[in-house]
Amino acid sequence: MIKDLVKKNRTYRRFYENYEIERNTLEDLIDLARLSASAANRQPLKYILSCEKNKNDLIFPTLAWAGYLKDWPGPAEGERPSAYIVMLNDTEITKNYWSDPGIATQSILLGATEKGLGGCIFASVKREELRAALKIEERYEILYVLAIGKPKEKVVLETVGTDGDIKYWRDSQGVHHVPKRPLEEIIID
Repeated sequence: MIKDLVKKNRTYRRFYENYEIERNTLEDLIDLARLSASAANRQPLKYILSCEKNKNDLIFPTLAWAGYLKDWPGPAEGERPSAYIVMLNDTEITKNYWSDPGIATQSILLGATEKGLGGCIFASVKREELRAALKIEERYEILYVLAIGKPKEKVVLETVGTDGDIKYWRDSQGVHHVPKRPLEEIIID
C-alpha cells in the first residue's frame, strides 16, 4: 500500500557503507523519475550517478548532513552512503524547472524504499566544490544530491508536542525521532 511505503520512506543519515549498490539499481531509480510528471513536459532534469568509492569520496565532503544535530559531523567511515545521485537542471532546456525536482526525488526515494534502501536529500551542498570535483559543465545547475544506501538506523515518527517543536533528534540509543504535525492541524478547512 502506498501509505506504508510513504511512512517507511524516511530521511536516513547512517548506512551500511559496505552494502554494494549496482549502477543498474540507480538507473532503475532514475527511470522512475523519468516516467514521473514534468512541468510543461520539458523534462530538464539530468543526473550523475555514483556507486564507486572513489567518486563517492569526492561527493561526501560537499554535503551538510543534519542541521538540527549541531554536534554531529555526519556519518563516520563505515556508515556513509553506498551511492549518490546528483540532480541537475539543464539550463539549455529551461531555467524554470518548477516542481520537477520534488516530484523526481519523491519517485526516486519511494523506489529506493521499495528496494529496501533509504536515502537523504541534500539541498545544502557546496555546489562549486562539487562542480569542480565532478567536472560538471556550467550549463547544469546543481539542484540536489541524494544519498542512497542500506539504512543503518531506525527512524521513528512522533506527533509534534504541545511546544510545537518540529526539530528531529536522536535518543541515547541512536534512534532518530521525527516530529510530524497532526492531520487535523494541517487541514484548515
